[in-house]
Amino acid sequence: MAISKTSSRGLLTTAIWMALAGMAHAQEQQPAQEQPSAEAMVDLDRVMVTATKRPEALADVPQSITVLGEETLERQQADNLQDYLALIPGLSLEGSTRGVSRITLRGINTGGVASTVGVYVDDVPFGSSSGLANGAILAGDFDTFDVARIEVLRGPQGTLYGASSLGGVLKFVTNEPSTAGFEARGRVGFESVEGGGLGHSVTGLVNIPVSDRAAIRASAFYRFDDGFIDSIGNNPIASLDPATGAPDPSISIVQGTRIADDINELKIYGGRISGLFEASDTLSVRLTALSQNIESAASDTFDADLETLEPLYSSNGHDLVASQYHAEFSDVEYRLYSANIDWDLGFASLQSSTSYGTFERDQRIDQAFGLAPLITLLFGDRETRPLSLITDQTTSTKKFTQELRLSSPANDRFEWLVGGYYTKEKSAIDPQDFFAVEAGTDTIATDIPKLIEVFLDSTYEEYAAFANATWHISPRFGLTFGGRASHNKQVATQLIDQTALGGTRDAFEDARSSEDVFTYSLAPRFELTDNTSLYARIATGYRPGGPNVLPPLAPPGTPNSYDADSLTSYEVGLKAESVDRRFGLDVAAYYLDWKDIQLFAFVNDTGINANGGTAVSKGFEFTATARPTSNLKFALNGAYTDAYLTEDTDPVVGGLEGDALPYVPDWSLSLNGDYEWPVMDSATAYVGGTISTTGDRTAEFGTRTPDGRIREVPSYESIDLRAGIEFGRWSLQAYVKNLTDERGITSLVGDGTFLPNGAIGVAVIRPRTIGLTIGASF
Repeated sequence: MAISKTSSRGLLTTAIWMALAGMAHAQEQQPAQEQPSAEAMVDLDRVMVTATKRPEALADVPQSITVLGEETLERQQADNLQDYLALIPGLSLEGSTRGVSRITLRGINTGGVASTVGVYVDDVPFGSSSGLANGAILAGDFDTFDVARIEVLRGPQGTLYGASSLGGVLKFVTNEPSTAGFEARGRVGFESVEGGGLGHSVTGLVNIPVSDRAAIRASAFYRFDDGFIDSIGNNPIASLDPATGAPDPSISIVQGTRIADDINELKIYGGRISGLFEASDTLSVRLTALSQNIESAASDTFDADLETLEPLYSSNGHDLVASQYHAEFSDVEYRLYSANIDWDLGFASLQSSTSYGTFERDQRIDQAFGLAPLITLLFGDRETRPLSLITDQTTSTKKFTQELRLSSPANDRFEWLVGGYYTKEKSAIDPQDFFAVEAGTDTIATDIPKLIEVFLDSTYEEYAAFANATWHISPRFGLTFGGRASHNKQVATQLIDQTALGGTRDAFEDARSSEDVFTYSLAPRFELTDNTSLYARIATGYRPGGPNVLPPLAPPGTPNSYDADSLTSYEVGLKAESVDRRFGLDVAAYYLDWKDIQLFAFVNDTGINANGGTAVSKGFEFTATARPTSNLKFALNGAYTDAYLTEDTDPVVGGLEGDALPYVPDWSLSLNGDYEWPVMDSATAYVGGTISTTGDRTAEFGTRTPDGRIREVPSYESIDLRAGIEFGRWSLQAYVKNLTDERGITSLVGDGTFLPNGAIGVAVIRPRTIGLTIGASF
């Protein structure tokens, strides 16, 4: 089922006019000078956010923001990025393995190695700012259990959030320990996935007041998702033609070992502990430690026909089938430790955020197809000892940050904030090992040395000073403005050992870079009424440049560094709600100008990171909400994005002027509805559903069809349903995700040359999943 552009525009137009009509009707029914009744206000408290690094009402912030609260996340069983993707206009996701995904906001994506979206846990930045540690695809996919809300800030956030936030910021705000009283909650869940087996989950938390000024909060979670991809294991390794020594695909040495069902099973587990100490009425300290592991036994990818993207194989009537020879895995580990101090000095408040975080990913890649014959030729024997190949790689980042902020009291005519920021990262892709293995097994051939070893180590250090202010020029008009001056320096070194293949052990000369960057923002805001405001915003953002580690024989003139790219955003928006706050509308339109884009290039026959090409992204997002009664609510979210290159890229990247930026849907829409009602005196029942559509996209620039077009990724729809009852301390919920079992494609892997039979890897959303959860609170 596909939704046309015409019907999408019709749905959008109808929704906006309905929202505006609803607000107008409410205005007529209740004059502006009257206040809404207490009953109408009960469930409509204004959402508070910390997007500007001070608590503010969402309606008062002059930029486009989406907030997902704890109740929304829990009722929709949205515990990971893919689950809540449809609830956030303008957010897109590219990936095939949990914990290894590229997050994009407003279409800012060219497939580079440095991230364009900043990820934060409370005030703590997560992930690497460097382009040397695969930060773009290793964004934090944090479990949402005991998360108070997720804030999504669209557009460049260079003033307050610094580097690598060109597209925006994804911010997880966790629940603080509370001294108000004891709390404990637990939940168990079971689910079944189409084409797979049973999964389960266990979550729990406890909040313990130690005294009237101290409290501890701890939470933990464990989730097991059964797989839905099978491996038929019939990948014959091409033998060697005795006459020519060339691979002969018609000769099979041994059948593959990876014959298994549900190979992409997933385990996610971890927890968080936080302590709060209020030393006085004006000074508080919060310490937090977070741990999470994501263990994927394989990617969510099946082998498909290169042209049609339809499955190539089937097994027992199931066609989500891969053809692995060796078992693969991806193990991701997050660790984050932070200390936050908040001190009210009277004339201003001082906040300190100190953190240390680590990220590590261990992965194994099946390299059998195409390379096994060569390994057999060099080190084995076609008849007596066939060999194959795997790659093991570890990517890690260790990051220390310190931020100090001094901010004026809220509600002053002139509100200001000044701060300083420091971070130091140590990252490594270290090692990247190529192992010979005995064909037909996963056993490493220990008598054969590692065929190739690659080590890439880097450091990133940044200093920044920033300031932001809001001047309330009149009761109806205000101006928010700010700037940030940043300086970073980087060092990288690389070693490649190819002695086992008759090559050399090359230690490359250290590569260094440094740069200064200034970013700014300016946002006037005008209140048309007490409930309606218009704003405009100009803002800039950047990704740091970095060093290029050049081989010893690189020709003179080969660039040893690349510069920061930059983005300027022009945005206008409207935020409105009816007087009784039952209807709301948030609309933003934008134009993004992206320059000096960081891309891979060949210069003097040497592969490097370089600056080249420009791009534009323009579009709009909207959220329309309606609560006709206190029991019934609707939300319609949508985004239209037109993002494309305005210059050709380097030929090795393959992008041409006018090409759409990769994996950016032209349209994304979602409609949410929830209804709840009392059952007797002590219980509340509810039902709800979400219908979402993700529009057509294109793959990477280099994945072109024979007629020269970039390969297209088709649109898809998904329907989720939920129903539950809450009675006393107990809760029960049933849910269905992807009701119609749509095969939504999230990314394409390869180009038909790295898989048997010319296949391409197709990563898909999770098939229809039916689940049940039982919870209790104390």
